[in-house]
Amino acid sequence: MSTAPSPYDAPPSSPPSPAKAGGAAAPSPHRARNPVGSHVAVAGGLATKGLAYAREIGAEAVQVFVANPRGWATPAGDPRQDEAFRTACANEGIPAYVHAPYLINFGSHTEATAELSVASLRHSLRRARHIGALGVVVHTGSATGGRDRATALAQVRERMLPLLDELDPGEGSQDPWLLLEPTAGQGASLCARAADLGPYLDALERHPRLGICLDTCHAFAAGHDTAAEGGMKALLDEVVAVAGEGRLRLVHANDSKDVAGARKDRHANIGAGHIGAEPFRELLRHPATEGVPLVIETPGGREGHAADVAWLKELRG
Repeated sequence: MSTAPSPYDAPPSSPPSPAKAGGAAAPSPHRARNPVGSHVAVAGGLATKGLAYAREIGAEAVQVFVANPRGWATPAGDPRQDEAFRTACANEGIPAYVHAPYLINFGSHTEATAELSVASLRHSLRRARHIGALGVVVHTGSATGGRDRATALAQVRERMLPLLDELDPGEGSQDPWLLLEPTAGQGASLCARAADLGPYLDALERHPRLGICLDTCHAFAAGHDTAAEGGMKALLDEVVAVAGEGRLRLVHANDSKDVAGARKDRHANIGAGHIGAEPFRELLRHPATEGVPLVIETPGGREGHAADVAWLKELRG
């Protein structure tokens, strides 16, 4: 793996410092153990619209798209909005994350999709660095075209590892982490249950800039019954055992409209689904989540989002 300095252009001013490589996402002295926030829409400006909405719902962390999530375009950002967003996040201690487009699939049998996935993820990583985001979330994809998992994972390695090697893994690096988000287990998913993380991480040489974004709805849908007594602890224990300490960098806190093992990615508001509220209290007390932000991706608009953020803060204590 390359340890050369990142080729990305340096932003006009320094973004918030990421956590030390390999360690848990360390909270700053003035913020909670687990900042609670939301994915926010940014049409109209990262700072003007995105951060304004985050403040309205009481979010302490934010996740954004920097491109159309259902397209392949790689748009340049607005320098003024980028600067305003980066500066506000730094000044207010708001950890920010980018979610890469949904179309990305490094396991695709289609050459065009594989090539476009590389370009799209590289764009998200570069934009993330420029706006001071700590990580880029990417779905782990699926083995399409009837190919076996080993073949698809070999392609994941071939296409994704060079992108990781473009990141500076050193302590104090301003490059984002690449955060793998396991899916709900639908289709020929390459990574859904915690055990699937092992082969996926191995394919990418357990790169020092590679982390995990755990979606609670996805894990539940994939068969981890976190609604059962001790279920959330068991899931987090397994994630640590498979991936190693310090890999969990972000949690997508979503309840589920469907039962455990349904393999359906349908998010519900916190406490309004089949997971229920108490497992989130269990999650917020687990050693693996020390300093890890929680971001909601739930329905309901401003009122629902504000209620979910407030509910998680209450469960956090």
